[in-house]
Amino acid sequence: MKSVNLLPIVLKDTKARKRRVLFAALGILIGTMSIIAILTISAAGKAQVYSQLEKYGPNLTIMPAISTLDMKLGSVNLGQLSIGENYISQDRLPEIRRIADSEIGKALDIEDSGEIATIAPKLYVDTQIKGSSVTVVGIEPTQELAIKTWWMVKQGTYIESGHPEQAIVGSVAANLLKISAGDKIALNGEELIVVGVLGETGSNDDYQIFADLKTVQLAFNKQGMLSVVDVRALCNACPVEVIANAINGQISGVRAVAVKQVAESEMGMVEKVNRFMLVLGAVTLLIGLFGVVNTMIASVNERIRDIGIMRAVGASRGQIITIFIYEAILIGIIGGIFGYLMGSVLAYLVGPLLFEGASISFIPMYLPLSIGLAVLVAVLASIWPVRRASQIRVADCFRSL
Repeated sequence: MKSVNLLPIVLKDTKARKRRVLFAALGILIGTMSIIAILTISAAGKAQVYSQLEKYGPNLTIMPAISTLDMKLGSVNLGQLSIGENYISQDRLPEIRRIADSEIGKALDIEDSGEIATIAPKLYVDTQIKGSSVTVVGIEPTQELAIKTWWMVKQGTYIESGHPEQAIVGSVAANLLKISAGDKIALNGEELIVVGVLGETGSNDDYQIFADLKTVQLAFNKQGMLSVVDVRALCNACPVEVIANAINGQISGVRAVAVKQVAESEMGMVEKVNRFMLVLGAVTLLIGLFGVVNTMIASVNERIRDIGIMRAVGASRGQIITIFIYEAILIGIIGGIFGYLMGSVLAYLVGPLLFEGASISFIPMYLPLSIGLAVLVAVLASIWPVRRASQIRVADCFRSL
């Protein structure tokens, strides 16, 4: 028995006891199925949250640092007084870019000193067009479109860079003012051509008119003034809070707010639910472990005679242990493969119910994880039964007859 290939023996015994082996594999299958389903749904949920995060546009917004002071005379409240500038100086843009690009470069280990973040300055001005009050927004067309990836032009075209005479109108504003692509509007004496109408976004953009930043500044005598600066980092994992803190600490007169915090709160809830579900999956896998223990003990009891005979013809304890370990590994492989397949199918069925609109797909990297986890559980479950099998003596064989 010293040089005997034990694998054929294991396969023959497994085939003879296939019902018991499949029953043992079923317990592990349910556990791995639960864990793979949870991981797959979690991956789809995170992808959806990050996709929604892209629709937020800027990662952080920079506004003038205006504070409100309550004015009192004794016990009489005289109202509130706003302290600070209502605009951001356009001269601050290079400093904002330096800080943003520097912090992103540190986080992502990027040595290139080129522009990394997308910075979109804006100037808001209330004015009258065709006798109606409307908000005109001065933008840098290319940067603004990079920030607001959801913008779609339903009529005409988008503003072209280098054409300060062009404007684009939100859907609601276009309907109220009876403006179409190709019309001309007077912006405080400056004549602009409306080159397009935006599709409905469900935001304030629907009620506004957008034109080149320099054009709006010149028309309303606000050269060098900005109302807000939107900053979009290179990636979702970029340190927007660090960037915001650096801007607030190094640039006076502005206040940077990390918009991403809203999405991170949502992601935190997703993570908590995932951890809870993984604990339930681990409990299910633990139950499967005890199922394997019971199956292996029954297998040892059924094969006392066979084990005794093998010991009588020279099989060592190590060879007996190897046979049962091989059987446990086989059970684990079966449970892991089918656990991965059924877990992926379960995720495909349940995922859209938990995350509406989520795209569920098979994740191949979870297959080795499923098999490895299932094999580990099966081998651990076999330790005590295998130890018992290795201690069977030849005399025990005759007592079992």
